[in-house]
Amino acid sequence: MQGLRHGLLSDGGVRLELTPSAASPLAIDVAESAETRIQRLIAENPVIIFSRPSCCMCHVMKRLLSTVGVHPTVIELDDDEIAALSPRPAPDLYIGAAPVGGLESLVALHLSNNLVPKLVQVGALKNHHLLIN
Repeated sequence: MQGLRHGLLSDGGVRLELTPSAASPLAIDVAESAETRIQRLIAENPVIIFSRPSCCMCHVMKRLLSTVGVHPTVIELDDDEIAALSPRPAPDLYIGAAPVGGLESLVALHLSNNLVPKLVQVGALKNHHLLIN
């Protein structure tokens, strides 16, 4: 069984790590495949980034979302789990269980003024943050 550890990051995000623990109330069945775990996490979190350690694009993605008021769930993957994201490598962003893609796709959403409405739609951002003309 595994337990969940978390800590605050300097960019305002939260780092989640799975650590061995049989007594954790957040225990996960280790028999769950990486693909199944990834699909479950996508379904359970309105905004989720699959990241890898020391990835500068992942850092920029987290900062952009933080700037608009969203603190996504960030899952740092090891090499075996990154392969389960195929065909897209990390960073890989999902909003409302829909694949957005990497940093370039996120920036395109932001620059086209479609990011904030999408975040409001999935409940990751409150409606009062929108300026309606």
